[in-house]
Amino acid sequence: MRDDSEQRIIESYNLASADTLPGRMGIKILEASPQRVVGTMPVAGNTQPYGLLHGGASCVLAESLGSLGAALHAGPGRVTLGIEISATHHRGAAGGEVTGVATLLHGGRTLTTYEIVITDEQDRRVCTSRLTCLLRDTIPGEGKPAPSPGEGMPPPGQP
Repeated sequence: MRDDSEQRIIESYNLASADTLPGRMGIKILEASPQRVVGTMPVAGNTQPYGLLHGGASCVLAESLGSLGAALHAGPGRVTLGIEISATHHRGAAGGEVTGVATLLHGGRTLTTYEIVITDEQDRRVCTSRLTCLLRDTIPGEGKPAPSPGEGMPPPGQP
């Protein structure tokens, strides 16, 4: 049984995603915590010209799940920025739905790394991905990442 905060996070994410890339691709979050995020995506509508799940669609699912986990790990007042993703495509998926499970590999103050395993309806591995996210504090009232030291400074010799 999931707790109320996890259920609120899932409902909020699924609602906020409606008009974004994850929403248009049909990604739904089923489970969400800083340690593990589970979501699904239909194969239909996310294929390449040969009728198989597009590798880029697998990357969008992986980044969506890993980024949500990283945001939960970071906590309020922080933002998550994906800085590296890799994916190995093991087999094609031609129909049904795929499920991604993002598992926290490293959770620090400034970086998180998740492994995301995507399987088909027969529980066969379709893709293995790894996502690293940078965690930054937000600028109060603006919701943007705070600048890095020296960032936003004029070039030397200019006021």
